[in-house]
Amino acid sequence: MPYVPHTPEDTRAMLGAIGAGSVEELFAEIPLALRPKSFDLPGGLSEMATRQRIEDLAARNSNGMVSFLGAGFYDHYVPSAVDALISRGEFYTAYTPYQPEASQGTLQAIFEYQTAVARLMGMECANASVYDGGTALYEAMMMAVRQTKRVKVIVSETVSPIYRILLDTYTRNLKLTLVTVPHAKGGTDFAAMQAALDDATACVVVQNPNFFGCVEDASALFAAAKAKGALAIVSAYPVLQSVLKTPAAMGADIAVAEGQSLGLPLFFGGPYLGVMTSTKPLVRQMPGRIVGRTQDGQGRTGYVLTLQAREQHIRRQKATSNICSNQALCALRSLIHLSLLGEEGLARTARVSMENARYAAKKLTAIKGVELLSDKPFGNEFAITLPRSAQDVCLTLIEKGFVPGFPLGRYYQGMDNALLVCCTEKNSRRDIDILAAWMEDAI
Repeated sequence: MPYVPHTPEDTRAMLGAIGAGSVEELFAEIPLALRPKSFDLPGGLSEMATRQRIEDLAARNSNGMVSFLGAGFYDHYVPSAVDALISRGEFYTAYTPYQPEASQGTLQAIFEYQTAVARLMGMECANASVYDGGTALYEAMMMAVRQTKRVKVIVSETVSPIYRILLDTYTRNLKLTLVTVPHAKGGTDFAAMQAALDDATACVVVQNPNFFGCVEDASALFAAAKAKGALAIVSAYPVLQSVLKTPAAMGADIAVAEGQSLGLPLFFGGPYLGVMTSTKPLVRQMPGRIVGRTQDGQGRTGYVLTLQAREQHIRRQKATSNICSNQALCALRSLIHLSLLGEEGLARTARVSMENARYAAKKLTAIKGVELLSDKPFGNEFAITLPRSAQDVCLTLIEKGFVPGFPLGRYYQGMDNALLVCCTEKNSRRDIDILAAWMEDAI
């Protein structure tokens, strides 16, 4: 709990500086109905009593549970050095590096981040990040629409349903047509996606590994899309890109990702990090900021904001994004994490996670009535079918301190008995053995 040092005089001085007569006047724009009524704390509590009250409330949450929950957000181990380095005070205050003469450190950090994620995806360019993986996917789709001047987008149902809801919401009032191609038993229906291609198609959108955990090669689909003049977009899980065929090797034009797994804890839903990469011909369609490296008049290396097609700088209708604020602190955190792990460490994390997933799949499918949903290869996640409701099994095991996975019936009709199970390097074989034993009891 941070110490707030402001005296009443300090508060009055700050309000006076912005022309507000009181705190009430400062928040006048917020309707009364939307303001908190109370923090439910008695008045006059000491710091110690307040802390104890808050800790008692926090203790009602379930802590220390063993989680096999993934579905786009992953519980990887974050080295202690990441927290130590990102906690430096100068990083907290750096936000928008407009003045390169005063922000060389921030600009260099963003440049190094861009380099790292572009290499991870095998792509040529990257921006300074956007809000999260879903936002990045929407921006990638709009890049394709602007580039091709077409209005049809073909999305596989194996793309995260959370992202697909986001795409639907963001495009509801735009003159775009979203075509969702149903999955085929947990796999991307590449034949159906190719059949949906036509001269109005701006792009095809797939995910790898897909939402069901299946590892897929979209090379043939991407080649067919390009033959029709459409672009190819991949939403990827960045940790596994260290061992899988990269988006670039598949022929992707744009590759995006949720960067949470690169050193950001799960928290309570964020802040997260939208990774965006593309081929060089598309770099001017990329939203947000892009930092470049150059030399000054004396030959010294310098870093500058090379591209930032924002509405403040160019005609509004020419701007590539109105949500281009990057999250410099989150991007720097992911860069620190990647730098500490290196290529070998990241690949080891991926391999251990995948090995644990295979062990878990073997143990769980040994239970009578439990089967793999798909026979496709998988990464660190896999979907299984149970003889009873996956939601009910989850609730039973949560009582024992285990979150066994993500019930797929929440987003996929008719899949109430399907469960998505995830493993990372943090899931020990002992935990997997216990999970299998309790799941057998639960079903």
